[in-house]
Amino acid sequence: MKAILLAGGSGTRLWPQSRRNYPKQFLRLFGNLSLLQQTVERTLKIFQPNDIVIVTGQDYKFHVINELSPLINVIHEPMSKNTAPAILLGVKYCIEKLGASEDEVIFVSPCDHIIEPVSEFVKYVLSAKDIAERGFIITFGIKPSKPETGYGYIKAADKNINEEFYHVERFVEKPDIVTAQGYVDSGRYFWNSGMFAFRADKIIAEFNQHVPDPVNDCAYEDMLAGFSKLNSVSIDYAIMEKSDNVVTMPLDLMWNDIGCWDSLFEIMDKDENGNVKVGDIISIDTKNTMIIGENRLITTIGLEDCIVIETGDALLISKCGQTQKVKQIVDTLKEKQRKEESVHLTTMRPWGSYTILEEGHRYKIKRIVVSPGEKLSKQSHYHRSEHWVVVCGTAKITIDEKEIIIHENESAYVPKTTIHRLENPGKIPLEMIEVQNGEYVGEDDIVRYDDIYGRHE
Repeated sequence: MKAILLAGGSGTRLWPQSRRNYPKQFLRLFGNLSLLQQTVERTLKIFQPNDIVIVTGQDYKFHVINELSPLINVIHEPMSKNTAPAILLGVKYCIEKLGASEDEVIFVSPCDHIIEPVSEFVKYVLSAKDIAERGFIITFGIKPSKPETGYGYIKAADKNINEEFYHVERFVEKPDIVTAQGYVDSGRYFWNSGMFAFRADKIIAEFNQHVPDPVNDCAYEDMLAGFSKLNSVSIDYAIMEKSDNVVTMPLDLMWNDIGCWDSLFEIMDKDENGNVKVGDIISIDTKNTMIIGENRLITTIGLEDCIVIETGDALLISKCGQTQKVKQIVDTLKEKQRKEESVHLTTMRPWGSYTILEEGHRYKIKRIVVSPGEKLSKQSHYHRSEHWVVVCGTAKITIDEKEIIIHENESAYVPKTTIHRLENPGKIPLEMIEVQNGEYVGEDDIVRYDDIYGRHE
């Protein structure tokens, strides 16, 4: 068996923590592991690292590489084209690069869901293997615990293969609350989890039948080269809703796709007043409220049934039950071309990360973290100078042709238009404060002369 994990989603409904350049799968909502890392950890209970393929976008390439073992395969879509092209690309990779046989079973899962207990999940996936080997395409349903309007549903037909697997009568979109209640009462509808299992040759045959395209028969590298020409379509619409060969396996466990802040609030531990408090929080007469803060003290008085999410540059306040509308806020930010729609104060880079601490007219202050052994590109800037102060670690700095080493509480100055490079030769992360000054301090004021990560822009 092989596993394809989809890590290309944008997660707009968890704004302001999740943003286009730092989406939901990279958030650490439960403990020290991101949702991506939790998904991989869960998948490793069934698969060997080299049998796992992460499909992600170019924008998230270094996020994924920095979070995972180098033994896990990562492929990068040139652009987002929804789940059908991503899955087909992953299947071709499994066959051509990992040596999967055409009748080998492949398991597919998103990377931004919560599933517990993991031991039961493992049993379900292993049980599905035998049915998938017989040529069926399996979609994993979730037995609903309540009427939910935020999920699509799978309707099971009367005909079943055995006590665990049912033929699928139809897929339905997100219903209203009355319809959702009817679905739950019927006992024949299950939440659509977005997880699948199938033989490699069977899914390719389904693509040839329902999405005829020359790309279906081309090699992996050729598909990658022509990716921009593919239609953007979900696997549900492209295959699952059209195929006569689909069966569903209802899973009876805790599953949540954390599609909005209400979904997260539902599954988090609460105090004696029904509150979830993460961060530096002081609350008085506050009930049934979730407050998540990152950078400052948050105080509340008399709140009830509310959700408060704070980041360094944005604050969301919502009534419970209304957070599905966060997407409307994101759409408005996008229309107004606000950077808060896409960019976090913290930005991941292949060498580490930087966080914007403050920004004003003609200046910007950053905290830069460079991982051990990594180096930034050799570069220059037309419009700004830079002053670096080491907080901890050791910095190796090249300014023009001069190379220096600076340590904690030491500094270096880089004038405008001067070619320079920063690297961490040490064994611990290098942390620095960078002060930029000039008539323009945008991130695109950079000329790269050499870069070990292959970046040119």
